[in-house]
Amino acid sequence: MRNRDHTIGLILHHAGSLFNMQGYKATSISHITDATGYTKGAIYRHFKSKEKLEEESLAYLMGIIFEKLREQIKMHDNAINKLKSIIHFFELYVTKSPIKGGCPLLNVAIEADDDSPHLRKKANAILETLKDSIVIILSNGIKFGQLKKNIDKEYYATLIIASLEGAIMMSKLSKTNHAIQVVISHLEKVIEEIKA
Repeated sequence: MRNRDHTIGLILHHAGSLFNMQGYKATSISHITDATGYTKGAIYRHFKSKEKLEEESLAYLMGIIFEKLREQIKMHDNAINKLKSIIHFFELYVTKSPIKGGCPLLNVAIEADDDSPHLRKKANAILETLKDSIVIILSNGIKFGQLKKNIDKEYYATLIIASLEGAIMMSKLSKTNHAIQVVISHLEKVIEEIKA
């Protein structure tokens, strides 16, 4: 079982990197066999189809990001600082992305059109997980008297994610930190405004 897990991990690592750097459509199974040294048969033994490998690779990449994000959030004991740690974590995407090729969720959202409903569905589920995590922080902030009671948690979670992802895209395109710094400054003010 250990060897199987190692093989799957190696395939996901290489496939995820290729998908995130080159794109899902542009990356073939042959590219992945070249990167891993495994045959097509070995890859299909662990993943039923290229589509399944794409979904699992996206989940693998986002798992790495979520783990790093969790580490940052756990360093803080109140909702205000947890929310600020999230926005500053995303700032690193521009200069020191934990994944080569930038944000996997943003990349797949751009690529997952009508020809890739499986990827769009997987990306949307991951996005919902991220949003739910922020809603939980907001809920706990309200519960412990750190945030105003009447705030719309869904609104603020959506605002935070949409602002950060848009700023990452703009900063990547312009090759400057300007957009992400503007958005972080704005979001810090928003967080201060909802303090109890």
